[in-house]
Amino acid sequence: IMEIKHGRAAMLGFLHVIHIEAGVRFPGYLSGSAELKFSDMPAGLFASLDAVPKLGWIQILAVALACETGYAGRGYSVVKQEDDKAPGDIGGESWVRYDDEAERVYKLNVERQNGRAAMMGITGCLIHELLGVDALYPTGGFAGAAPPEIIDRATAFSGFPSFISV
Repeated sequence: IMEIKHGRAAMLGFLHVIHIEAGVRFPGYLSGSAELKFSDMPAGLFASLDAVPKLGWIQILAVALACETGYAGRGYSVVKQEDDKAPGDIGGESWVRYDDEAERVYKLNVERQNGRAAMMGITGCLIHELLGVDALYPTGGFAGAAPPEIIDRATAFSGFPSFISV
């Protein structure tokens, strides 16, 4: 169960690195009370984590706690891990389950392998940043900067959800 949970968290963390480094920013405010816009988020791993206000982290922890305890459990939501369910099966009643045993085993192994790769990837990104190089582009050397962002952070989601600006 813990390997699956850590793998899922690492996959989300690695997606965060890719999006932050690419310059993807959502429209609007990350924190309305702190006047912090998504477009103001810095690009570094630790810098972007430090930029989130403390109340934002409390909200994130509250959601994680609700998922772990099953407090937020609904048919379309995440529910508590039960002893009679397969490890990692935290989906509600309306979630897709595979009847074919071979397909279910294959999908679970794919998720575990992707989780393991993401755990190694996010660990490497964190180590690179701690060493003073860019998380995704460490070959620039200790004084080298990352390549320019490929997505303009001010207009990245201006056409959301279509991503097409007319």
